[in-house]
Amino acid sequence: MGSLSRRSLFRAGAGIAGAFSMQNLFAAVQDNSTPYQRPKLKITDVKSANILGFHVRIYTDQGLYGDGEGVDAVSGGPSIVQGFRYSLVGQSPLNIEGIWERIRTSGVFGGAQAGQYVATLTAVEVALWDLAGKALNLPIYQLMGGKLRDRIRVYCDCGTDDRNDPQAKAYINQVIDNHFTMTKIDIDDAADPARFDRVNWTANNAEIDHMVDKVRFMRESLPKNIELAVDMHARYDLGTAKRVAKEMEPFRLVWLEEPVPPENIDAMKNVRDSTHTPICCGENIYMRWGFRELFEKQAVDIIMPDIQKCGGLMEGKKIAAMAQAYYIPIAPHSQASPIGAMATAHMLATVPNFLVVEWHWSHPATRWERWKNFVKQGDIIEKGDIPVPDKPGIGVEMNEEYLRKLPGVTWFPA
Repeated sequence: MGSLSRRSLFRAGAGIAGAFSMQNLFAAVQDNSTPYQRPKLKITDVKSANILGFHVRIYTDQGLYGDGEGVDAVSGGPSIVQGFRYSLVGQSPLNIEGIWERIRTSGVFGGAQAGQYVATLTAVEVALWDLAGKALNLPIYQLMGGKLRDRIRVYCDCGTDDRNDPQAKAYINQVIDNHFTMTKIDIDDAADPARFDRVNWTANNAEIDHMVDKVRFMRESLPKNIELAVDMHARYDLGTAKRVAKEMEPFRLVWLEEPVPPENIDAMKNVRDSTHTPICCGENIYMRWGFRELFEKQAVDIIMPDIQKCGGLMEGKKIAAMAQAYYIPIAPHSQASPIGAMATAHMLATVPNFLVVEWHWSHPATRWERWKNFVKQGDIIEKGDIPVPDKPGIGVEMNEEYLRKLPGVTWFPA
């Protein structure tokens, strides 16, 4: 039997591509490639939309587009992304790192070190990976070096932490029934009646007792095989943080998250050195330069960059590689939609020191319903894990028919 030519392979592949709604892909590759050239795609436009969060779509001259998402520090995203047009339009979407670096360095006087600039750039970077995967007919994990695991472990942010909460049993059963192997609660409480001051976050004995009772209640209510983490949301002073960390030791937490604000790394190290409770931080830190001192001073046991905010998929992988050199696992923060969550899953599939990733959509019930219908593929979480898809790019597609009907959604402009 004679060998198949590249052109005949493309023709054969076109039928398969149709099954994945990828009709434009093989036509683009076939018409614009030789055996020794990659696809000749050019970016023609970039647009943003509010779809229960900040989303970016990058378009090309071959009809392919890529989707990306940024979170938290994206209030100025629409105008910032339009400022990126000069570095995007006319470029090949396959040159992801070159585009990222050009945008980052050109914004040195425009806030490119952190915040809205980087969060917006993150959404652009993710969209480029999605687009490159579609153009090359490969999943993102393959473009990033191949996967180490097929499934990404997820922990559920629990909706309760109070033994007096009438919904407590329902929320805890939600964690158990959906096969999550880990959950997390918040123990910072601005409305705690024991607080003496509405501004100062030095916790008194009664407040700390309330924190401990929340953790004790959860530990008593959860099966032993479900692990527990605790978040303090970077609110407290050093003395409080050290006292709470010590009180947490008997509960064998996976971690105590941001007991002090993250900008004082010496204070974070002080907390870590004072306790056996593992300390975690990183959701409000940007790019690898922001994490460097954390590693050098060994100020944390676990890092949790938000991959939809810290610079993107490749930047997340570089941060994870830095952490690995210090024997620190990565457990990303995440409140992204299924688009961002699945993009993160692709990257985490390639990372040796991955521990677990957050999921924030379990409550209220309307939010979970939106999660399940956000992409055409349905709920991407299966028995407490995200199975990593083998489809091109991110591997999931927005459910436009459903999303356009939701209040507050502004779709990509025509």
